[in-house]
Amino acid sequence: MDHVFYSDGNAKKIAWIIQTNNSNIEQNREHVDIYKNKISNLQSKYVALHIGLFWGIGVFKIKNEDVVKIKLDEKTMFDQLGTDLKIEDEFIVNRIKFIKQLTIQRKLKVQFELTKQKDNLANKTLEAKELKTKNG
Repeated sequence: MDHVFYSDGNAKKIAWIIQTNNSNIEQNREHVDIYKNKISNLQSKYVALHIGLFWGIGVFKIKNEDVVKIKLDEKTMFDQLGTDLKIEDEFIVNRIKFIKQLTIQRKLKVQFELTKQKDNLANKTLEAKELKTKNG
């Protein structure tokens, strides 16, 4: 099955959307206390990608060998995930390791695509006043 995955994060929250056929699943969460207001927006975007993928697999939305097109609105992330750039931030290095581990274990066919922030659907979910989950 093919999916389009959007994610976003800031100092307080993370959000992700998984599109499959005519279905959109929207999720957002407040950061846990160890991260809330303590990590950068870039680090938060990595947390959102990692947790969102893990969640999608856990609820059986994303299954083994599925194709996942991951839309990224941060060129730095696109470059870091698409190449073997040397990264000084150990937090980000660990998130990338976990993301790659998930994709290898589940044999996911992942494609990274750069998008504009205004086209990142998860950004709208992230900016919502109240936390929500929407399946359907």
